[in-house]
Amino acid sequence: MTAELARGQNHPLSQVRLEIRVSAGKPVAAVATLGDETGKVHGVEWVVHPGVPALPGLEVSRQAAADHRLAVDLDAMPAAVHRVNILLALPTGVGGPASFGSLASPFVAVTGLDGTEIATYTITGLDAESAVVALELYRRQGAWKVRAVGQGYAGGLAELLTDQGLSQAHQLAAGINDAVAQGLARSVPAPPPRTADADRSRQAAASALGPDQSGSPYGAQGAQGAQSTQGGAGPYGAAQNPQGPSGPGYPPSSAPGAPADPAATQPTPTPSTGGPIDYSHPRRRNAAPTPPPTAPPAQPGQPARPVAGDATGWSMEERLYNQAWGMFEDLARSAAAFRSAVDFADTRMEKELDQALSDPRSRIGGQGDAAREAAQAKHGQLVDQAREALDRDLAQLAAEAEVVEPALPAAFARWDNPVWHAYRVPMEMPMALRLGDLHLPESEPLRVPMLVRLPLERGLWIDSGRMSASDGSFADSHELRRLAMESAVAHTARLLAVHPAGEFTVHVIDPAGSGARELAPLVQSGVLAGPPAVGAAGVATVLGRLTERVDLVQMAVRGGAADSLPPGFDTSQQLLVVNDFPHGFDDRAVTQLRYLADEGPSVGVHLMMVADREDADGYGPLLDPLWRGLLRLTPVPDDHLADPWVGHAWTYEPALVPPGSRVLQQVLTQLAMARPKNT
Repeated sequence: MTAELARGQNHPLSQVRLEIRVSAGKPVAAVATLGDETGKVHGVEWVVHPGVPALPGLEVSRQAAADHRLAVDLDAMPAAVHRVNILLALPTGVGGPASFGSLASPFVAVTGLDGTEIATYTITGLDAESAVVALELYRRQGAWKVRAVGQGYAGGLAELLTDQGLSQAHQLAAGINDAVAQGLARSVPAPPPRTADADRSRQAAASALGPDQSGSPYGAQGAQGAQSTQGGAGPYGAAQNPQGPSGPGYPPSSAPGAPADPAATQPTPTPSTGGPIDYSHPRRRNAAPTPPPTAPPAQPGQPARPVAGDATGWSMEERLYNQAWGMFEDLARSAAAFRSAVDFADTRMEKELDQALSDPRSRIGGQGDAAREAAQAKHGQLVDQAREALDRDLAQLAAEAEVVEPALPAAFARWDNPVWHAYRVPMEMPMALRLGDLHLPESEPLRVPMLVRLPLERGLWIDSGRMSASDGSFADSHELRRLAMESAVAHTARLLAVHPAGEFTVHVIDPAGSGARELAPLVQSGVLAGPPAVGAAGVATVLGRLTERVDLVQMAVRGGAADSLPPGFDTSQQLLVVNDFPHGFDDRAVTQLRYLADEGPSVGVHLMMVADREDADGYGPLLDPLWRGLLRLTPVPDDHLADPWVGHAWTYEPALVPPGSRVLQQVLTQLAMARPKNT
């Protein structure tokens, strides 16, 4: 839940790696000062500004811009630093506005690396001020908080820095303004959506339909419309930005007082006009967006050979995520173009036959047969043309999948990927998790990873009800329940594996003990919070404890006192796995379960149901919102994931551990060894 701060309010920071996003409407300079416990800035080496844009744990832009993203790593701050002030200043002598009173109110947001807003502040009440202290990050009793300040200075940056105890304030302010003036021409708006040149679909719809098929419902305009729907909702879940959030880069290890990097003070050459704009962050290091790998030169007349990580992003993980999303988009568009072309060919053939045979005289003799053959020949030509374009795109996507799959990190990889054999418990949560694969009837055997963002925005429902497999066969109910539990265990183990030790806790409710065999790997390895709860008493105990936790955290967050939770309170993400619902559930337990599904994700409590919808019919419409709010997954391939973007029904295949593989046991063993001893 985002905290909307007013002037003077503070809010605890639950993360240490942050982005501070600034939107001012006009170019402003972003500056940050580091202070001790009293807030005093001890020297120019404690100031991060466009001339010296990086200090340990902090990085700002080298240029003035209407929008900024500042990278902050609070764990990397020197021990002497207790306060970080974020300053905004209007450039002087460049023809811009002289005061904030002539601008819209600047907006500042503190976000996590996944783009989730933690706190926001709109700086109001500014008039003649040309510099302002926007936010203050401060350390209190070992924890960090953010405070909305909004203190403006009519005397500009020099007066502001003087107020913070800096004796060289006027000289430093002049130097900052010179550095800003040198780089002002580089301030640019945010990059536009993917252009036609960068669109990897190779204009699939246009090539499939041909130049004489403007009557198709998907025609050229339809294809362009589909391409412009970048980031629309699909089987990945709710509508998401396919580009993902831009993770910040962090400066090298140096301390206030260390010599500044000589290269940092060198003026940045202004790019010549007329060419493509370079949107990369200047001089960003470490986690910087290094140029994506480039493919070897292709043979003349052949498409470029794909490489892993050729999408945009600040890190390889983000580039691979965006590349997987791009493959999904490309496959969706190519299949939509093919289906549209075939539909058009069918419609055109019917129209031509109707016209040729509308006159009874043309039905006599060979005239009708010739018209029918001509229409069918044209139909076959159009379908072949569409199939050729689809096959070309599928071949390119298959080649891309061959290089992308081996390069995926564990969170994105299938269980049979060798990366799991080198698994180590991570130090931070990834941006997404693989729950299975997706494909379309036209794309056999191509599979696209199904990635969902973390933390989970809604729970999961593993359907153990009767369904047909992709080959048309039916599994009996007992077999489906077993497969559903195996799928749930695989998903649970993956969620545990991608979180740092002690930051993800799993509870299991198995009232009748019917899932004991499938749950054995989790139970025997000791990665669960406790033994699976059995019977009505066990159900009531676990649900009551988690419901109380949701209530407590919600009250703390809404009251702005998240740091006042009881000592020893488990702040990790929580997952409740429920098997054989509704066995062992009374009306009170059902109500609590619905409450956890609705309110739990916002405070880190997530739900995974393993159930058959028909078993809960006795509760009537009470549970309908529960089923609609959970993401339905199946233990066998099934085409139940609807795609409102282009209208496809995607076949989902669960991410299961290969039969006979011991990779699950190896991963769980490492997780158990890495768990804190008091959990």
